[in-house]
Amino acid sequence: MWTLPKPRYTNGRTPEEIEDTELAVNIGGVRVVLCGEMLNRYPDSRLAELVNLPTRSFDVISALCDDYDPAKKEFYFDRDPDSFKCIIEVYYFDEIHMKRGICPICFIKEMEFWKIDLSYLDECCKGSLSEKEEELAEIADKVKLILDDLEGDPELNRSQRYQKFLWKLMEKPESSFPARVIAIVSFLFILVSSVVLCLGTIPELQVEDIEGNLIEHPTVDAIEAVCIGWFTIEYVLRFVSSPNKMRFALAFMNVVDFLAIMPFYVVLVLTSLGTAMMELANVQQAVQALRIMRIARIFKLARHSSGLQTLTYALKRSFKELGLLLMYMGVGIFVFSALGYTMEQSHPETLFRSIPQSFWWAIITMTTVGYGDIYPKTTLGRCNAAISFLCGVIAIALPIHPIINNFVIYYNKQKVLETAAKHELELMELQSLEVAMRRTQRLDGAADEWGSSLRASRSDTHIPLLTGTHRTQKEPVKKRCSS
Repeated sequence: MWTLPKPRYTNGRTPEEIEDTELAVNIGGVRVVLCGEMLNRYPDSRLAELVNLPTRSFDVISALCDDYDPAKKEFYFDRDPDSFKCIIEVYYFDEIHMKRGICPICFIKEMEFWKIDLSYLDECCKGSLSEKEEELAEIADKVKLILDDLEGDPELNRSQRYQKFLWKLMEKPESSFPARVIAIVSFLFILVSSVVLCLGTIPELQVEDIEGNLIEHPTVDAIEAVCIGWFTIEYVLRFVSSPNKMRFALAFMNVVDFLAIMPFYVVLVLTSLGTAMMELANVQQAVQALRIMRIARIFKLARHSSGLQTLTYALKRSFKELGLLLMYMGVGIFVFSALGYTMEQSHPETLFRSIPQSFWWAIITMTTVGYGDIYPKTTLGRCNAAISFLCGVIAIALPIHPIINNFVIYYNKQKVLETAAKHELELMELQSLEVAMRRTQRLDGAADEWGSSLRASRSDTHIPLLTGTHRTQKEPVKKRCSS
């Protein structure tokens, strides 16, 4: 048994009168004695209604609590005692702080049960609630997408159904076995194309043209043409089947796919034009520049790698930390390059010809690379180099932890969302099984017992956003959440 401190003021009332207004409640097996005078500070709450009951009939009491013991004058509630310890603080401190480890969604349900307004929840705790609501919304979206893939929309016509089938086939490998095979084939084409791109630059594997210049081997060109053909067909099919063409074209990964195939066709056009126009001088330069753009195809691997997607998201969330890193490095490079140039001017064989030239030395020194092509020769210059080295290590190490933390948070969040989405689908299957059992065995007593066990097994990870319904009034005390 635990109690909260009683108020020091009595307003002229005797101890006997105060004792008559005390309220004894049992919250999930934990007995609490509360002062009615404090509970009346919020007359619309459930506890204040219990204190001010005109009559203690069973019907009136059962509407406010789960059970009542007339001998002990004790009210029983099948609720979470840990959440109640936080909620009861509103009567004494006019605000509520949610303890660490309590699911925010479950805590809000507890506040609604005790009829406490959400405005009394402290701002620091509202942030956790917003994060959990966003997480549940993401889970709901994932479940809706899965259900949409499994069930389909009967209102679609034949062409729309074909378009949707083609979209799932090209974009969602988890939707079917053929879609998974296409994803694997696409992944292999990306690897082959990247390997061929590297092998084509080896002089031993190149051949000479009529003018004696080294060019890529015809076999390498043929393999690259086949890979580009696959990428082109894949991009066109995905574009044709996409629900929103403009959104598809402007998506980052789709822009990468377009940049991976565009240089091949542009090189063909420029080559043909260059031959027809007597080998324009700038055509070959443009061809070489476009060939370099073929390295963009390696970024297509991000479409099939959740790890690369997580890394990209972590870097996007870490723009502030990366900006701080660049600022620290920029200031350090400017300061130490200027100092190095000034200190090395007295040496006759100085390698520091100007401050802009000294930028390169400051960059490779602060990043601990140290190529050795430029280095200080005076004592003061070497001391400056040592200090710049230490400052560079500190400047790089400071923002690393937030970036790693963002990566770990997002990766764990994705794992939780996937698990929660699967769990929600299992709950929906159990609910559909419950409905089927009730329909087929309505007159059988075993059906009622099976249905009650299913209702008891429902956890607080149930997402109201999917069904628009709420749970039963009495929920189990032991709550689970997917936090």
